[in-house]
Amino acid sequence: MKFKSLFHRHAPAARPAKSGKNTSLRVSTPWIIIGTLVLGLGLLIYRSSANILKIPIKTTISVGDPDFRDSVGPLLGAEFVGGNRVTPLVNGKEFFPAMLDAIGKARKSVCIESYIWSSGKVSDKFIAALIDRAKAGVKVHALVDGAGDFKMSLSDIDRMKAAGIEFVVYAREHWYEIKPNINHRTHRKLLIVDGKVGFTGGVCIDDTWMGDADQDGHWRDTQARVEGPAVREMQAVFAANWLQTTSRLLMGPNYFPDTGRPGDARVDCFKSGPDESPENARMSYLLAIASAKKSIRLSHAYFVPDDLAIAMLIQAHERGVRIDVIVPLKNDSRFGRAAARSRWGKLLAAGVNFYQFEPCMYHCKIMIVDDVYTTMGSINFDNRSFSINDEANINIIDAKVAEKFIESFNNDLAHSKPLTLEEFRDRPFYVKIADHIAGTLRSQL
Repeated sequence: MKFKSLFHRHAPAARPAKSGKNTSLRVSTPWIIIGTLVLGLGLLIYRSSANILKIPIKTTISVGDPDFRDSVGPLLGAEFVGGNRVTPLVNGKEFFPAMLDAIGKARKSVCIESYIWSSGKVSDKFIAALIDRAKAGVKVHALVDGAGDFKMSLSDIDRMKAAGIEFVVYAREHWYEIKPNINHRTHRKLLIVDGKVGFTGGVCIDDTWMGDADQDGHWRDTQARVEGPAVREMQAVFAANWLQTTSRLLMGPNYFPDTGRPGDARVDCFKSGPDESPENARMSYLLAIASAKKSIRLSHAYFVPDDLAIAMLIQAHERGVRIDVIVPLKNDSRFGRAAARSRWGKLLAAGVNFYQFEPCMYHCKIMIVDDVYTTMGSINFDNRSFSINDEANINIIDAKVAEKFIESFNNDLAHSKPLTLEEFRDRPFYVKIADHIAGTLRSQL
């Protein structure tokens, strides 16, 4: 009966209520709702930014030592395997033709996963190539993120499906299915052909990546073409998200054939995500930074290091490691750039070298350590990649491959301007305030 009496207490009365009667409940209700929302947002931010690794890694092992690969491989759940050939491809003029050529030569299977897929000139070329292979009997599987396909027309999707291509949205095979955690995305960029040739990097299917990064509106990026046993690991990463989305398993020689050993590079491909080895992306970077003896070169679109990463980079600098970081001068996200800047002060003060790439948006995601170790793929140096998104990177131990990436890095340096500590400290006060505010929300970037 208490419930009934409470109900009648708030029902419209025949006589006017006395001033102030029962207002406490009425006033508090919206505040309870607001408080619940704030608490929920705080919990989301905490869960999205809580890291397992909190203490700086200390080791005497260098990235070139066999002990490094024998430890890092098992820790990431992806053993380094030898016999690979890795070819860096710089900008759309190189990587799009190479990817389309590989698709055109497919005989068994094509697996493509992309965060963004937008209708346009590049998309039309990929769709035509994929449809041609599907009509020839090749198994074609395409997986795109639900937040990254907004600019893809339904007619493009329909014509792929009509040709026999299995095109699905990550975690939602059918339109009526609901993905509970919309903040969790697949940020992976993978193309695997016949299980023998793989591509990864920061590249999506979008006209933004066209050209040679020599004009505003086109993005500077690097993709890697991989041949050899490591492609089997790349295929396994794709197969994991395909299984999560469709409940179907990809297996057999169409996907996991004998790849041969066409090169000498040792490579692993590891996956990271909130539901699968959630610390892998962050740990892979920190392990390499801890093991650096001579140099660290970072090419990153979104360089938003957390406190532990800042501490470990400063420690590396203090033990004599030269650290060079290339970031974009022109960024596609003003908020993201502001949050990134909020994290650079201590590194600049410690002597870390920063350079801002000038020609266009800089979208690379690469780190080279001691001229022998390279990690690259979809992982940004920020919390979203380290804790929230599904990601995939390849780690390469090979001086000749690193030399090619360094050549590209040095070319980017020639098109960048240094960011000095004085310039950083002299930025306007309102910019500093904006940077600080954006930095408080960096766990979601």
